Amino acid sequence: MGASPTFALWRRLADKPGGKQLFSAAMCLRVPYFGTVLPSVRQLRPGPCSVTAPKWWGVHNHIGTFHAIAACNLAEIAMGMLAEATVPPSHRWLPKGMDVRYVARATTGLRAVAELPELPEFGDEGFDLPVSVRILDARGMTVVTAAITIWVTRKKVRSESLAN
Repeated sequence: MGASPTFALWRRLADKPGGKQLFSAAMCLRVPYFGTVLPSVRQLRPGPCSVTAPKWWGVHNHIGTFHAIAACNLAEIAMGMLAEATVPPSHRWLPKGMDVRYVARATTGLRAVAELPELPEFGDEGFDLPVSVRILDARGMTVVTAAITIWVTRKKVRSESLAN
Protein backbone atom coordinates (compact mmCIF):
# COMPACT_ATOMS: atom_id res chain seq x y z
CA MET A 1 0.00 0.00 0.00
CA GLY A 2 1.37 3.41 -0.98
CA ALA A 3 1.09 6.63 0.99
CA SER A 4 -0.98 9.74 0.44
CA PRO A 5 1.04 12.85 -0.47
CA THR A 6 0.26 14.20 3.02
CA PHE A 7 1.59 11.13 4.80
CA ALA A 8 4.62 10.96 2.47
CA LEU A 9 5.44 14.57 3.39
CA TRP A 10 5.12 13.74 7.10
CA ARG A 11 7.52 10.81 6.72
CA ARG A 12 10.06 13.04 4.95
CA LEU A 13 9.88 15.86 7.52
CA ALA A 14 8.94 14.46 10.95
CA ASP A 15 12.42 13.35 12.07
CA LYS A 16 14.23 16.43 10.82
CA PRO A 17 14.90 19.46 13.07
CA GLY A 18 11.81 21.68 12.84
CA GLY A 19 10.17 19.14 10.53
CA LYS A 20 6.99 18.68 12.56
CA GLN A 21 6.50 22.44 12.73
CA LEU A 22 7.12 22.77 8.99
CA PHE A 23 4.65 19.97 8.27
CA SER A 24 2.04 21.58 10.54
CA ALA A 25 2.49 24.95 8.82
CA ALA A 26 2.14 23.31 5.39
CA MET A 27 -1.03 21.57 6.57
CA CYS A 28 -2.48 24.95 7.57
CA LEU A 29 -1.59 26.42 4.18
CA ARG A 30 -3.51 23.57 2.53
CA VAL A 31 -6.47 23.86 4.94
CA PRO A 32 -6.38 27.46 6.22
CA TYR A 33 -9.18 27.11 8.78
CA PHE A 34 -7.04 24.62 10.71
CA GLY A 35 -4.62 27.47 11.40
CA THR A 36 -7.11 29.13 13.75
CA VAL A 37 -6.07 26.76 16.55
CA LEU A 38 -2.30 26.90 15.83
CA PRO A 39 -2.07 23.09 15.56
CA SER A 40 1.10 21.05 15.78
CA VAL A 41 1.04 17.46 14.56
CA ARG A 42 3.05 15.40 17.06
CA GLN A 43 2.47 11.80 15.97
CA LEU A 44 1.14 10.42 12.71
CA ARG A 45 0.97 6.89 11.39
CA PRO A 46 -1.76 4.52 10.18
CA GLY A 47 -4.18 4.13 13.10
CA PRO A 48 -3.15 6.89 15.56
CA CYS A 49 -2.58 10.64 15.31
CA SER A 50 -1.80 13.24 17.97
CA VAL A 51 -2.14 17.01 17.49
CA THR A 52 -1.61 19.76 20.06
CA ALA A 53 -2.93 23.31 20.19
CA PRO A 54 -1.96 26.04 22.66
CA LYS A 55 -4.47 28.03 24.68
CA TRP A 56 -4.27 31.54 23.27
CA TRP A 57 -6.75 34.41 23.00
CA GLY A 58 -7.82 33.30 19.49
CA VAL A 59 -9.43 30.13 20.89
CA HIS A 60 -10.95 31.67 24.03
CA ASN A 61 -14.66 31.72 24.64
CA HIS A 62 -16.49 34.32 26.76
CA ILE A 63 -15.24 32.75 30.02
CA GLY A 64 -11.61 32.45 28.92
CA THR A 65 -11.51 28.69 28.33
CA PHE A 66 -10.80 26.81 25.09
CA HIS A 67 -13.87 27.38 22.90
CA ALA A 68 -15.94 24.25 22.18
CA ILE A 69 -15.89 24.76 18.41
CA ALA A 70 -12.12 25.36 18.46
CA ALA A 71 -11.86 21.98 20.22
CA CYS A 72 -14.02 20.47 17.44
CA ASN A 73 -11.61 21.96 14.89
CA LEU A 74 -8.72 20.29 16.72
CA ALA A 75 -10.62 16.96 16.70
CA GLU A 76 -11.20 17.28 12.96
CA ILE A 77 -7.52 17.99 12.35
CA ALA A 78 -6.50 14.85 14.24
CA MET A 79 -9.09 12.75 12.40
CA GLY A 80 -8.09 14.19 9.03
CA MET A 81 -4.41 13.54 9.53
CA LEU A 82 -5.19 10.00 10.74
CA ALA A 83 -7.27 9.46 7.58
CA GLU A 84 -4.43 10.77 5.39
CA ALA A 85 -2.03 8.28 7.01
CA THR A 86 -4.46 5.35 7.01
CA VAL A 87 -6.61 5.50 3.87
CA PRO A 88 -4.61 4.21 0.87
CA PRO A 89 -4.09 6.41 -2.20
CA SER A 90 -6.52 4.17 -4.13
CA HIS A 91 -9.34 5.49 -1.93
CA ARG A 92 -10.75 8.81 -0.82
CA TRP A 93 -12.44 9.91 2.37
CA LEU A 94 -14.94 12.60 3.34
CA PRO A 95 -16.19 13.62 6.79
CA LYS A 96 -19.79 12.53 7.19
CA GLY A 97 -20.70 13.39 10.78
CA MET A 98 -19.39 14.28 14.20
CA ASP A 99 -20.79 13.43 17.62
CA VAL A 100 -19.12 15.54 20.32
CA ARG A 101 -19.31 15.44 24.11
CA TYR A 102 -17.89 18.27 26.19
CA VAL A 103 -17.02 16.53 29.45
CA ALA A 104 -14.95 19.17 31.31
CA ARG A 105 -13.83 22.79 31.01
CA ALA A 106 -10.68 23.19 28.93
CA THR A 107 -8.51 25.70 30.76
CA THR A 108 -5.14 24.78 29.16
CA GLY A 109 -3.71 23.98 25.77
CA LEU A 110 -5.07 20.74 24.36
CA ARG A 111 -3.93 17.49 22.76
CA ALA A 112 -6.25 15.62 20.41
CA VAL A 113 -5.63 11.89 19.99
CA ALA A 114 -7.43 10.21 17.10
CA GLU A 115 -7.36 6.42 16.99
CA LEU A 116 -8.61 3.45 15.04
CA PRO A 117 -8.56 0.31 17.18
CA GLU A 118 -7.95 -1.78 14.07
CA LEU A 119 -7.26 -0.90 10.46
CA PRO A 120 -10.12 -1.72 8.09
CA GLU A 121 -9.98 -3.57 4.80
CA PHE A 122 -10.17 -1.14 1.90
CA GLY A 123 -12.17 -2.82 -0.85
CA ASP A 124 -14.38 -1.75 -3.72
CA GLU A 125 -17.47 -0.94 -1.64
CA GLY A 126 -17.84 2.38 0.18
CA PHE A 127 -18.14 2.22 3.95
CA ASP A 128 -18.50 4.35 7.06
CA LEU A 129 -15.36 4.48 9.17
CA PRO A 130 -15.83 5.80 12.72
CA VAL A 131 -12.77 7.53 14.18
CA SER A 132 -12.68 8.18 17.91
CA VAL A 133 -10.95 11.32 19.17
CA ARG A 134 -10.13 12.19 22.76
CA ILE A 135 -9.09 15.71 23.62
CA LEU A 136 -6.98 16.03 26.74
CA ASP A 137 -5.82 19.04 28.73
CA ALA A 138 -2.26 19.64 29.93
CA ARG A 139 -2.90 17.41 32.99
CA GLY A 140 -4.02 14.50 30.81
CA MET A 141 -7.70 14.85 31.75
CA THR A 142 -10.20 14.22 28.96
CA VAL A 143 -12.16 17.41 28.26
CA VAL A 144 -13.85 16.49 24.96
CA THR A 145 -14.68 13.22 23.24
CA ALA A 146 -15.69 12.97 19.61
CA ALA A 147 -16.72 10.24 17.23
CA ILE A 148 -16.19 11.39 13.65
CA THR A 149 -17.56 9.23 10.86
CA ILE A 150 -15.83 9.37 7.51
CA TRP A 151 -17.13 7.90 4.26
CA VAL A 152 -14.44 5.92 2.45
CA THR A 153 -14.73 4.92 -1.22
CA ARG A 154 -12.43 3.68 -3.93
CA LYS A 155 -11.38 6.51 -6.26
CA LYS A 156 -12.99 6.41 -9.65
CA VAL A 157 -10.59 5.58 -12.45
CA ARG A 158 -10.85 8.02 -15.31
CA SER A 159 -10.76 6.27 -18.67
CA GLU A 160 -8.38 7.69 -21.21
CA SER A 161 -9.72 8.39 -24.65
CA LEU A 162 -7.55 6.87 -27.37
CA ALA A 163 -9.41 8.61 -30.18
CA ASN A 164 -7.73 11.65 -31.72
